[in-house]
Amino acid sequence: MPKHIEPIQSVKGTRDLLPPETELWQRVEEEARRVFQAYGFREIRTPILEATALFARSVGADTDIVTKEMYTFQDRDEESLTLRPEATASVVRAYIEHRLYHEGGLHKLYYLGPMFRRDRPQKGRYRQFYQMGAEVLGSDHPAIDVETIEMLVLLLERLALQEFTLLLNSVGCPRCRPEYLKVLRRALEEVRANLCADCQRRAVTNPLRVLDCKVEADQPIIERLPRMVDYLCMECRQHLEAVKSGLQDSGVAYQDVPRLVRGLDYYTRTTFEITSGALGAQNAILGGGRYDGLSEMLGGPPAPGFGFAIGEDRLALAVKEAWEKQPIEAPRARRPLAYIAWMGDAALGAAAKLARELRRQNLSIEISYQPNKLKRALGTASKIGARFTVIIGEGELASGRYQVKDMGTGQQDEVEADPGKVAAYLHEKTAKREGSNPATGERT
Repeated sequence: MPKHIEPIQSVKGTRDLLPPETELWQRVEEEARRVFQAYGFREIRTPILEATALFARSVGADTDIVTKEMYTFQDRDEESLTLRPEATASVVRAYIEHRLYHEGGLHKLYYLGPMFRRDRPQKGRYRQFYQMGAEVLGSDHPAIDVETIEMLVLLLERLALQEFTLLLNSVGCPRCRPEYLKVLRRALEEVRANLCADCQRRAVTNPLRVLDCKVEADQPIIERLPRMVDYLCMECRQHLEAVKSGLQDSGVAYQDVPRLVRGLDYYTRTTFEITSGALGAQNAILGGGRYDGLSEMLGGPPAPGFGFAIGEDRLALAVKEAWEKQPIEAPRARRPLAYIAWMGDAALGAAAKLARELRRQNLSIEISYQPNKLKRALGTASKIGARFTVIIGEGELASGRYQVKDMGTGQQDEVEADPGKVAAYLHEKTAKREGSNPATGERT
């Protein structure tokens, strides 16, 4: 009799993704790539293995991730390595290592891939889980925060998700947060004994993390703790108000959540989450924020950053439920098309609005939020390979007609300052190119 061999099972907290579920994941990822690329993001792929010091230094030595959840081991050279628990630190490490900052301007990078944390498995949470996210490096302008969140809302709308909520807060900066932490520590001393065991420890090692506690019994205590928003410095307060104003102008609804924090030490100023009513208690689909000092923390030059990570496992659950109620067709791919050049502060709002409306029509549009002269803006458009440049200055605002320059032929036409008219012009011009896709300007 042959000896019975027990089959080997997958490791606890991991799983196999099988068809037809993988087909749903592919469609979600394809739509994410389309939306990211429409906003000028390019893909980066970093190693799954990183030096342990990368996460201890960036995520925070006293965070739960570093102290309890990371998969860390010594390799044969006795170097401490870790399976990446998140990707932002890896992206910034790559930005520094390859000296991308020498290229100047913004770096807009997106990623997809597995992450690893030894957490308690539950619905939508695994020890090997998947994230897709994006990072913008090189500007601290609040318009970057607004545009990135706007992009996420568009993605969720494209995926037919309707039950989601944007939660918004600011965690201040190195100038104003220390004073808040002093106040918070004093408040926690009075209630520490009534908190859960983890929060009793956090109250000493990392008090800000107490605000992120999910234990139901702790919530009434946490609600009475001081709020970071009441201790923001003038610059952080102005930044937060600019983000809120920008979101309102973009038609993006949000909720102020004064005690919203992120679980990683590198966050500054804007923090946000998007939750879905389709997921029950564990309802956060994605989160992110600003991390203006992370590059310096990792030995790089000053490089303000803003980014987010989407929990793809949870997103797939929410999308599956939405598609079962309202089936949608897989969208078609799009390619880059135009650059919007604006001159003068008065033109920025019109330029941002035009970019937003054209992107909603699946046109890939790039726009800079740093003031530029026309010659330099046209140089940027040429460098990134834009087919057209839409020019908006004081004269164009006064006349109600934008200038649209064909970067290939040099021809420049006036087009009525209406997003629909501009879109129609771009479609018409690209359709005239023999064998081209009228939506993209790319040869088929």
